[in-house]
Amino acid sequence: MTPDAIERFVAESTAGTVTSPEHVAAIRALVTRALSLAQYESNLSDLKGAVTALEELLDGSRLFHPWRDTPKATVFGSARTPADSPLYAMASALGAELATRGWLSVTGAGPGIMEASAKGAGRENSIGVNIELPFEHGTNAYVDVENRHIATSFFFTRKVIMTRSSQAFVAFPGGVGTMDELFEILTLLHTGKTDPVPVVLVDEPGGTFWSEWAQFMSRQVVGQGYLSPGDHRAYLLCDNVDDAVAEITSFYANYLSSVTADGEAVLRVRVAPSEEEFVRLGATFEHLAFTVDSGARGTTLRFDSNGRSYATLRRVIDEVNTWRGQSDA
Repeated sequence: MTPDAIERFVAESTAGTVTSPEHVAAIRALVTRALSLAQYESNLSDLKGAVTALEELLDGSRLFHPWRDTPKATVFGSARTPADSPLYAMASALGAELATRGWLSVTGAGPGIMEASAKGAGRENSIGVNIELPFEHGTNAYVDVENRHIATSFFFTRKVIMTRSSQAFVAFPGGVGTMDELFEILTLLHTGKTDPVPVVLVDEPGGTFWSEWAQFMSRQVVGQGYLSPGDHRAYLLCDNVDDAVAEITSFYANYLSSVTADGEAVLRVRVAPSEEEFVRLGATFEHLAFTVDSGARGTTLRFDSNGRSYATLRRVIDEVNTWRGQSDA
């Protein structure tokens, strides 16, 4: 198909829709790329896999679209956690507490921690993103399969769907699947491939799962120079639901969003700092030069950043969240 033919096809397909020019350009690029596959011999299984992956990502986007403005917390954890476990009770309580604050819980829709979280949140406050496996689970009874659920063939599409729309992440003890999901989030944070978010690692009182994991990260990963000192600020260990909920909600007490590009970080905030708060910010981060701008589009905080230190960015966000503004000055 010639470029002119592709242009006519896309124009006819999008005529009369509310699709923006940017969406039309993306659709044109997608059609052009798909048709280019006819120009060379392709592995059929690879083509089928690509089609399946694209369908799953788009289906996931449609699934989450109605709740795009609702805060969401993705909960990871073992499918093998029994219903009589303290961890099961904590995951259920966490889902319920988040629901009372207007948050949705996103889970893998299976048993164990996933079931507990969905049970606590309720069918109207949870979304399930399942994985089709030849030997395991299916969907738990607390997920609205008709309206708030999707099942994927690939783990990578499942992770993308579960992570790209969430504003917080919670991990309970689990196996390699839980580790894979947690490290995916930490990788995205440390490389700047996702917006800053709270990450909470929850264990039962007296449990050692995450404390021993954190010791390994400190002694081996940071200790041998594979991460920088202070990078542990990307996650919080806690052994109760109240602290987990507080970490999630307080992260957005004043902070709204951030963008790091061209050597500069720009944070959007609800409340501008008082003079005293701005002075304290500069004293806390003497190596950074801050400016605050307030206008019709809200308040922003700017400072130099090469995007390589998530720990510094997180520390600034924590400080911003203590601001009360001029009213308390």
